Amino acid sequence: MATRRAVAQFRRDIAELKRIVKDFARRLELLEAQEKRRLAQPVSPERAEGARFSAGWLKKHRRRLGLSANEYATLVGVHPITIYAWEKGRSKPRKEQLAALVSIRDLRKREARMRLQMLGKAG
Repeated sequence: MATRRAVAQFRRDIAELKRIVKDFARRLELLEAQEKRRLAQPVSPERAEGARFSAGWLKKHRRRLGLSANEYATLVGVHPITIYAWEKGRSKPRKEQLAALVSIRDLRKREARMRLQMLGKAG
């Protein structure tokens, strides 16, 4: 008799946990969709006002995040070769590209990986 009651209680508990997981999955899906829409919006060139570019900083930032040039380029929205050219000082970013760099300068490793995952380019 006690076993039957325990089994019934376990089934109720499992059903409740399934509802909770389903609710969290729905909320996560909504948040991911919102974040994808936000990331898809172009970065305003006004963000680059007053910003300076440093090839050394770019290289340090990419390495601190633990990203390849390809992954970093995905975050900035340029070709990976462009990242190498910037790091070596052979070229400088245009205003729109500098604005994109400004928008990711405060990223940490975990957030950078999450953004790449959102963009479908996690490595």
